[in-house]
Amino acid sequence: MTSLVNDPADFPKELVQGFIQANSRYVREVFGGVVRSTQSKPGKVAIVTGGGTGHYPGFMGWVGSGLVDGAVTGNIFSSPSGSQAYSVAKAVDQGSGVIIAFLNYAGDVLHFGQAAEQLRADGIDAREAVVTDDVASAPITERHKRRGITGGLPVFKMASAAAEAGLSIDEVLEVFNRANERVRTFGVAFSGCTLPGASHPLFEVADGTIGVGLGVHGEPGIYETDLGTADEVAQLLVERLLEDVPENPGKRVAVLLNGLGSAKYEELFVTYTSVTKHLNAAGIEIVDGEVGEFMTSLDMGGVSLTLIWLDDTIEPYYFAPCDTPAYKRGPLLDPLLPEGTVFNTEPEGLVVRAPGSSESQAAAQHIARGLAQVKTLLAEKMEELGDLDAIAGDGDHGVGMERGSRAAAEAAEWLAAEGAGAQSTLVGAGSRWSENAGGASGALWGAALAAAGNALGDTDIVDAAAQARAIRAFIDSILRLGGAQVGDKTMVCAQVPFADAFEAAAADGKSAAEAWAIAATVATTAAAETAQLEPKIGRARVLAQRSLGYPDPGAVSFGMIVSTMAALFEPTSAK
Repeated sequence: MTSLVNDPADFPKELVQGFIQANSRYVREVFGGVVRSTQSKPGKVAIVTGGGTGHYPGFMGWVGSGLVDGAVTGNIFSSPSGSQAYSVAKAVDQGSGVIIAFLNYAGDVLHFGQAAEQLRADGIDAREAVVTDDVASAPITERHKRRGITGGLPVFKMASAAAEAGLSIDEVLEVFNRANERVRTFGVAFSGCTLPGASHPLFEVADGTIGVGLGVHGEPGIYETDLGTADEVAQLLVERLLEDVPENPGKRVAVLLNGLGSAKYEELFVTYTSVTKHLNAAGIEIVDGEVGEFMTSLDMGGVSLTLIWLDDTIEPYYFAPCDTPAYKRGPLLDPLLPEGTVFNTEPEGLVVRAPGSSESQAAAQHIARGLAQVKTLLAEKMEELGDLDAIAGDGDHGVGMERGSRAAAEAAEWLAAEGAGAQSTLVGAGSRWSENAGGASGALWGAALAAAGNALGDTDIVDAAAQARAIRAFIDSILRLGGAQVGDKTMVCAQVPFADAFEAAAADGKSAAEAWAIAATVATTAAAETAQLEPKIGRARVLAQRSLGYPDPGAVSFGMIVSTMAALFEPTSAK
């Protein structure tokens, strides 16, 4: 749904005006569209493109040095008129002819053809060039019937670079046609787009499905199938494109993964990881890859994948520099790192530098069992904790705690099995917790586990008194690093009472099992009581009133964790 609208009828005109005002460094207004604000080389072949609006960065965003000379702008998803195209083309003519390049849609064919005829009547050598990269819209035996979609950008880019290099209009057309022959695109949609002012989308895709083989003018897919994972979508895209390759394709490709309007960049990057995996598995060399929005369809949900099968003719033009509002290429400001430079891409490996004492190894085994139980608990409570956090926070507490505890449990299991003592096990678990959980709570839990481990050592007996010292070190680390105090409505509101109760029980001669049971009950009660507090620190502080009546998620998860740990102790455990 397009939300920021004045009069829907004025939407195309207003968006063009806003684009011009925001990009005066690159473009100037002319009747019918926009042209470069920079001077072109005298005698250069001019290239004009265009189509309906609603596709940004296509087509206005591609106007600039090294790419197209002008763009014609129509209404939403509607071809511009012949007079508009004529006006823009006439404005950019440098005396060596104009190529009007466009995507293969009936309205564009008619109107741009009309403009070319009018230019030729004026004595301007005007040629038409059509992009046909959409493999879903017609079989390979009828490529002339295929739609043009995201592949228009690389085709225009390579033809424009040829024009910048001073080639004649016939030579530029040869580059255009060769590029078009070697570019393929295939896309899927998760949801339809909604025209400004409309009450419903142009088409709908059932939940859990995707429309396969979409266009960029609000057309639905050719058929629907189950959505699947990002990897499965990537596999579908890659396999379909590898079924439809140009003659003598070679093995070198440039890749564009395009979001169609509402797909988030984060989703696109996840998908691109799978795209590269499947292309590599097919023996394809990825020379260059780009992820982003290159050709959209208003707010359509979906992605398209474009493969540019590079060869000696078009590759130099693909990498030639350009500078436009939406697409830039140029040399790196600094030289590349020396060949062979390698960085560590994985966290530092776990290692047991020296085995712990038998008593400390036994404690490490108990820690590993406890973290395994905590991992299971937090996986079950992830959604509940996330919902609680979302009341006044960002809703990521459950996910972060689940990820952190899972990594910590795996680390503790391995370390304990290798003979590590309590200190090494907790320090290693804390490191993995913070690496995987993210956020403030992840950093605090990671540091606190390490602090507790440092208090225990790898050779000392881990009795109730030692555990009390470790728990106090755990809490003090969080107080020091987080800056919160009891009453601020954070996890320390449960943690400090827990530590106080544990210390008191240990000093009173209680066993470790008894101390854990007593302190866990205190922590759970204290966590529930945070519902009456207003947060004074952290993200929830901004929405303090909303959190009244709801306990702090960090305090709640702490109460859950220590209760789980307490349950691991046998009633007859030693002090």
